[in-house]
Amino acid sequence: MSTTSTIIYKGDLRTEATHTRSGVTITTDAPVDNQGKGECFSPTDLLATSLGCCMVTIMGIAAQTHGFNIDGTKIDVQKVMGTNPRRVVEVIVDLYFPHNNYTAKERKLLEASAKECPVAQSLHPNLKQTVRFHFPE
Repeated sequence: MSTTSTIIYKGDLRTEATHTRSGVTITTDAPVDNQGKGECFSPTDLLATSLGCCMVTIMGIAAQTHGFNIDGTKIDVQKVMGTNPRRVVEVIVDLYFPHNNYTAKERKLLEASAKECPVAQSLHPNLKQTVRFHFPE
């Protein structure tokens, strides 16, 4: 079993994570409200962003499998932090679809797929996941 990533602490509350298979790197920085510079994604930003990325990926798989596409779908992710302990208490995911010609069956499939993504299923039940689907009128 190989590693998923290798992380190097660069100092000054910054890390560099390298994806083992591809060599792609991501830099993280502590957020401004927790002694950092906020110049990059924070680890908790990545957690919240990962939920949105996973949802749209699983929806893309479902759409591709059923012969339609969601190309151009935009996802806005909002992370809500709590205190005592400092943790993410809610992730709000707004999904904006590029067109309104999805059937009722396709919409239902997309909604079910998003909520069943592996990241959504891996997060603790105490972390509130608010997911809103926006189809143009």
